[in-house]
Amino acid sequence: MMWWWITGILLGLIWLWRVLDAAFGMPKVPDLARPEFDAQPQSTPKVTIVVPARNEEAHLEPALSSLLQLDYPDYEVIAVDDRSSDGTGPMMEQVAAAHRSHPELRVLHVSELPPGWLGKPHAMWLAAAQARGKWLLFTDADVTFRPDVLRRAMAYAEKTGADHMVIFPSMTGWSTGKKIVLAGFNVLFVFGHRAWKVADPKARDHLGVGAFNLVRREAYQAAGTFEALRMEVIEDMRLGKLVKDSGAAQRCAFGTDMITLRWGEGARGVIDNLTKNFFALVHFSVPRAIGACVLLLFLNLLPFVGVILAPGWAKLGFAGALLGIFCMYLGMYIRAPIAPWYFIFHPLSTAALVYTMLRSMVHVLRHDGIVWRDTKYSLEELRRGLIRG
Repeated sequence: MMWWWITGILLGLIWLWRVLDAAFGMPKVPDLARPEFDAQPQSTPKVTIVVPARNEEAHLEPALSSLLQLDYPDYEVIAVDDRSSDGTGPMMEQVAAAHRSHPELRVLHVSELPPGWLGKPHAMWLAAAQARGKWLLFTDADVTFRPDVLRRAMAYAEKTGADHMVIFPSMTGWSTGKKIVLAGFNVLFVFGHRAWKVADPKARDHLGVGAFNLVRREAYQAAGTFEALRMEVIEDMRLGKLVKDSGAAQRCAFGTDMITLRWGEGARGVIDNLTKNFFALVHFSVPRAIGACVLLLFLNLLPFVGVILAPGWAKLGFAGALLGIFCMYLGMYIRAPIAPWYFIFHPLSTAALVYTMLRSMVHVLRHDGIVWRDTKYSLEELRRGLIRG
């Protein structure tokens, strides 16, 4: 019975501590979609927007079109066709030909990947090397932008003295299965990444988001450019780490409905997207992957088990943990259409994340590397190119 008490109290304290931390911290993260952030920056340095794409024909046209309609006065767009086998390259050229006024859209074609590079970091490095902007905005080919988002972001970066600015996108195409999986992922993300601490130079917390990574050119170069991330699967987060570690000022914000993407069709689509990243998240280490699964089950599943099986008053600690998890769902509902009652599916969300981690691990070990977008990257190369921490 003592073990029930110890375990329940431990879980309750962990969850309530994290909820209180988030409750006081998250309000510090601004939403740039709010009226008070509808501002003009005092200076308008040139921004280069980099859009890498491999076989993105289905999503590319609306994404590029949205970028060409931004209301920021001085920017250019560099689209990179990274060895596509579909109509991505011709579509880029077609959009560029149809839009010859401001802003300029340049198209780069990569026909061969140099040894020791992942495709996406190489495409972004190549474009950044040819950029004319004092700021670089790295985004994805399936992301659409509202016209005012770059102007607002630059005004906020200028006001706060930021060198690196991250905006969280809004998801679209919600389904029940997608909500269940993303709910678990969002809870895990908040548990592991304190967005409200990113601006604190004394904190190790850092962020990077593939949909909107805006970085001052000098900070990007001081961090080592994408050449330092040649074989990084999670290159967006790792860029955030390098920028923060270099001493640059980092900021993050929400951008409700200002940046949108689907990020997978249904639960299966989300799991497929996460499968590429999860084993990389634990540095391609089998012990770390197994440990992560055990920790996920302990923190997220045991509170539900304990509140049923623990004897008598020993249930209290587990009930406190469940209250903490439920409060996480309440907070999530502010930013995403995931109703608080989805809390009852949290064990299923946890099972999906554990399955994804194991699937990611097995996939990498079976193929001795990652097969992504028809390109094989060996496990030895991936491990050698890791950025630790």
